[in-house]
Amino acid sequence: MSENPEDRTGKAKQIVATLVICAAIALAAVGIIYLIHATEPTAKKSGATRKSAALVEVIYPKRGDYRPVITALGTVEPAREIQLSPRVSGPIISMTKGFIPGGFVNQGEVLLEIDPADYHNNLAMRQSQLHQAQAELEQELGQQRAAQQEFALLGEEIEEANRSLILREPQIRSAKARVEAARAELDMAKLDLSRTRLRAPFDAQILSRSVNLGSQVSPGDPLARLVGIDEYWIIASIPQADLQWIQFPKAGERGAPAEITKSGIWGKGVSRKGEVKRLIGALDNETRLARLLIPIEDPLARQTEGPKLLLGTVVEANIAANRLEGVYRLERDYLRQNDTVWVHNEGKLNIREVNVVFRDLHYVYIRDGLKEGEAVVTTNLATIAEGILLRIEDGTTQSGENP
Repeated sequence: MSENPEDRTGKAKQIVATLVICAAIALAAVGIIYLIHATEPTAKKSGATRKSAALVEVIYPKRGDYRPVITALGTVEPAREIQLSPRVSGPIISMTKGFIPGGFVNQGEVLLEIDPADYHNNLAMRQSQLHQAQAELEQELGQQRAAQQEFALLGEEIEEANRSLILREPQIRSAKARVEAARAELDMAKLDLSRTRLRAPFDAQILSRSVNLGSQVSPGDPLARLVGIDEYWIIASIPQADLQWIQFPKAGERGAPAEITKSGIWGKGVSRKGEVKRLIGALDNETRLARLLIPIEDPLARQTEGPKLLLGTVVEANIAANRLEGVYRLERDYLRQNDTVWVHNEGKLNIREVNVVFRDLHYVYIRDGLKEGEAVVTTNLATIAEGILLRIEDGTTQSGENP
């Protein structure tokens, strides 16, 4: 079947119209894109670059003599501690009021008493035995005197062995031995009686008590734990390399002074004073650090002002090291990477290597690498490079201080 010419003409017109519309859309899109690009702002490159110097603060460290501080952690330990135990057995019949945990007792004070009745009886028996032995000795001596008179009247000479028997010398020695034994037993009875009263061996504080009135005790039983209150020890741990900087007591000299602090507990500026007394001749088993002994007198501040030291407390021991002569001292923050210092040199940054001879918690001590009067940059810089421009604002410079 053939297609009608009119239908073919209509289709051709539709195709042409579609193409015209597509072309118009495409032209419109191109026009819009061109307009966007034509109106977009453009960056203009400046013909010249302005160089600006970084504003910094500086200090002027001075060469001098300084005494660093070695900070070590230490533990408070008792200088004297005992476990109180009885030497005799029996029930406890009395205790002093201070014989309680936390109580204070004086040297020689009676802490508790064990029932002494049995020991009084034993003492009386031993006295009686001594009297009997002494009486027997006197009888033997009397018989010896009588034998001597008889022997003198006979006027005979006999052998020495027989003479000793006639004069009752063996019996005399035996009687004297019984007297000495009875006297020793009496002394032991007196000693046992005295041991029924347990006394404080030194001025002490009672840390714990394990008996009460009526408790039956035997020799060796633990009764209480006592620690001396005249002195405590600080056992401080430091690296072995720091030992060379610490002065230990010698003949006529004192040890390095030490300041004991407890950050966050005692408050700022509160401390106890002491000095290094001994180097303990063994490393700590866990940390492998050297240990120092620092005595602190009157640790519970009963007669002096200051914070109380509690056993087992971890404290900071700030030990004065040997004096360093002719060095510069800088705060640790001003020592840069790889032991360098930033120096303001004629308006430029000079990254200077320095010789650090000692470091403590707050400062570094420099022997070489700086000169008197040089300005050390204390400001942290975002850009770090040798020779960058620096400027110092008037009134912002600071000076180093001697100790």
